[in-house]
Amino acid sequence: MGGVMAKGLCANDEIPLLDQETEPAEFELETSITNHAQDDHTTVKVQRTPPFVILLTLLSTIGGFLFGYDTGVVSGATLPIADKFKLNTFEKELFVSITVGAAAVFAIIGGILNDKIGRKPTTLIASVVFAVGAIVLATANSKATLLIGRFILGIGIGFASVTVPIYIAETSPSAIRGRLVSLNQAFISGGMFVSLVACGTLCPVAFGWRYMLGLAAVPAIIQLIGFLFMPESPRYLVKKGKDQLAINILRRLRGVTDVNEEYQAIKTACEEEVKANQLTSDRSIVVRVFTDAAVRRALIIGAALQLFQQITGINTIMYYSATIIRMSGVTNNCTAIWYASVTAFFNFIFTFVGIALVDRVGRRKLFLASLAGVVFSLLFMGISFQLEEKTAPDVTQAYTVVPDECATKFSTCGECTKDPDCGFCFTKTDDGEYVNSTCLSASKDLTSSLYGACSVNSSTQSISTTYTLAYDYCPSPYAWMAVMGMVTYLMSFAPGMGPMPWTINSEIYPLWARSFCNSITTFVNWTFNLLISITFLSLSEAITRQGAFYLYTSFGVIGFIFFFLVLPETRGRTLEEMEALFSGSWFVRSKSRKQLMD
Repeated sequence: MGGVMAKGLCANDEIPLLDQETEPAEFELETSITNHAQDDHTTVKVQRTPPFVILLTLLSTIGGFLFGYDTGVVSGATLPIADKFKLNTFEKELFVSITVGAAAVFAIIGGILNDKIGRKPTTLIASVVFAVGAIVLATANSKATLLIGRFILGIGIGFASVTVPIYIAETSPSAIRGRLVSLNQAFISGGMFVSLVACGTLCPVAFGWRYMLGLAAVPAIIQLIGFLFMPESPRYLVKKGKDQLAINILRRLRGVTDVNEEYQAIKTACEEEVKANQLTSDRSIVVRVFTDAAVRRALIIGAALQLFQQITGINTIMYYSATIIRMSGVTNNCTAIWYASVTAFFNFIFTFVGIALVDRVGRRKLFLASLAGVVFSLLFMGISFQLEEKTAPDVTQAYTVVPDECATKFSTCGECTKDPDCGFCFTKTDDGEYVNSTCLSASKDLTSSLYGACSVNSSTQSISTTYTLAYDYCPSPYAWMAVMGMVTYLMSFAPGMGPMPWTINSEIYPLWARSFCNSITTFVNWTFNLLISITFLSLSEAITRQGAFYLYTSFGVIGFIFFFLVLPETRGRTLEEMEALFSGSWFVRSKSRKQLMD
């Protein structure tokens, strides 16, 4: 059949495709293929991606690792910190959410810094901030110091979350850009996994929480030192008039001396930006973004990607994992952390599925398939919670030895466990029935009751009869469904919903709007991250747990319809070609297949 040409090593080189289903070459290597019809044989020239690009990407994604580590470590460190500093419920929520709030604000500031001082200096600042935050937390001796440390980490996360995807996208060859940007999401997931392994390992150690929080300083210092020797983005340098330096860096990044085609494309884009600036010198970048139809459309879609990533409940799943694991019968805190690390491992491993597929099947298909799996998983979890509620055991005994408000207020396990002061005390027979059940006031550690059969000093606890206090859940034969739903959710989310919003946002804006638009979409991500995280408990109380998951399911369905209609495929396009893709009709299906892929 006809020849397929994958030209050169420049990020601007296109890969013409026969039709939408044609797969690009499998690029960990960049391949040039020419068909010679006269002698009926094919000559293949293979040139590896320069190791310098891989090193640069790995050093960049340490920022993603720190993002994940500092986000995930709080789940394992909160319990010992709460005991040490006597944190109440509000203080626990503040300990978690202050980082998210700071990240949202400083993502905007990070976008400004990217434009003013460059991608490299912003990354170096983030490394310093991460190290300082980790040291402050590891040495904290008061609640105020803890909050200050978490706020400082939020600054670093905000800077890293907006800078790393842009930097990788602007230094990567177009053929493997999707994979390299997606690698950042893999490092975020890996950071979460490593943080839970660290928490599980250090859980029984005295002052282990200090080590959990302080370990983040190590990769931050490694990134700081390594990035001192990394180059600035060539596109940023051309924008600032440092053309020769940009050409030299392009040669290092591509491993060839002839980078004129890519340089000229970047130069042309910058010159067009200068002309546009001269014509609209009295207009701010905000006005320019919202009056340029193509950029406005790209920003709306990019912000929607980040919005739906959050409102389909990823942080609820991560937050609620410990409770779901307790539902399966794990009561020891350290053991629960280890089980939680297993679920984080699934999230980490399946991110690499996305990396393997992003430049083969494309961003659009991968994202939609991932979202469909997330919707199914959310629906499955909602059904599991509904079945749990319908089969919740009754309170069969009333404890009257000592006045206990919990013992007389409720008649079912579901009612009992909705009260944050109460727990459901029961024993399980060999036939799987829950008997001798009582609602009792829970102790401070939430693993025993203050009085009755589930208290530490109860005489009813014996070898033949073991009582369990269920706090915040009801014993149910359907617990496995919730665990399976959580695992399938993470397996579905990790390849597409996790990395694609970051990958797509890093490549769909023109150079003049790239930092601003990425800071806006990152702000949207962190804002709804915070909103979903702090409303889940109250939402569960207002509309039940299954109601909350059904609500997230409905969000997912709306998102699938929206993106099916308006999300174009960006695979195989250079960063300088994206504006044309977002011009014209909003609806993808109104475009021809050739318009989408050529």
